[in-house]
Amino acid sequence: MSNKKKKKLAPVQQEYQKLVQKQEPKRPVFINCLRAFIAGGTICLIGQGVQTGFIRWGGFEQKEAGNPTVAVMIILSTLLTTMGLYDKIAQWAGAGTAVPVTGFANTMTSSALEHKSEGMVLGVGGKMFELAGPVIVFGTVAAFIMAMLHWIFEPGIGGLM
Repeated sequence: MSNKKKKKLAPVQQEYQKLVQKQEPKRPVFINCLRAFIAGGTICLIGQGVQTGFIRWGGFEQKEAGNPTVAVMIILSTLLTTMGLYDKIAQWAGAGTAVPVTGFANTMTSSALEHKSEGMVLGVGGKMFELAGPVIVFGTVAAFIMAMLHWIFEPGIGGLM
């Protein structure tokens, strides 16, 4: 707690804060980082394996294999979320499961599942974008800005240089 907040507290409250800090268990930062690294790395390793499978057995080129790989990772994340396994993995791994594609799919799926009792349109359809909506809007706006900058500054595309 900052010194400014301590000054506003009564002496009894300050003593209580000290007692709470003594009793609060220490966070295992190294273990948490290691778990996040292992989980995130495993998710990425699975994704790389899926992409390699599309290249080797699906006849895709390196550039073409990205889209179906993302689709498979989204489906896997959605299935694990609906079975309740993704949340258990996330409890153990922490931030390691926030790998963008699978973490976003988990967020959308869990939000949809949470509100399915409110109906398919207003519950699932409306509420699943409540949490993910800002991410989608930010991503769309950022992509538009980057495309405009690319168009303006890239030689030969119609830009200034």
